[in-house]
Amino acid sequence: MYEAKTFDIPKLDGISQESIDLHLGLYAGYVKHVNHIHTEMKNVTDGYAQAEMQRRLGFEFGGMKNHEYYFAQFEEGAKECPEGAFKALVEADHESVEAFIAHMKTIGLTRGVGWAMCYIDRTANKLVCTWVDEQHIGQLADVDIILALDMWEHSYMRDYLPAAKGEYVDAFFKNLNWEVVANRV
Repeated sequence: MYEAKTFDIPKLDGISQESIDLHLGLYAGYVKHVNHIHTEMKNVTDGYAQAEMQRRLGFEFGGMKNHEYYFAQFEEGAKECPEGAFKALVEADHESVEAFIAHMKTIGLTRGVGWAMCYIDRTANKLVCTWVDEQHIGQLADVDIILALDMWEHSYMRDYLPAAKGEYVDAFFKNLNWEVVANRV
């Protein structure tokens, strides 16, 4: 059984405590549903019902894991991008951290619900940035998540209208602990 993780998130600039608390509650729901599906799969004999639970597991599991990456990025407060392997990869592809942020913001403003993700392809030693629909549609294979930006409305609607979601993206990057991100490399 999975357990919801706890995160030590300080007061954020531009993202309210109410938003964080509600968002953490949503995350706990993903954990609960992953466990529920695992439990129920053992009891279901109908092949169609099993297939539908298996399909739903990808959504719930992706939601659980994506949120764990997301919330961990705020722990210990905002910190600048440290020198090292991650920053070197960013600068190799985007010339600067600021250009990388601009690229991620463009991805984050994709229409629809989902995630702006940055992965590391360890085989090529390269960062790969993309949009992931919902929680699970479009997750890339054989790469590791380095940065996860939640772009579902629940992540910003308490603080920003949909037309102002770019302000949420700005707040996300303002509060990001880049050391957490860099340590994932």
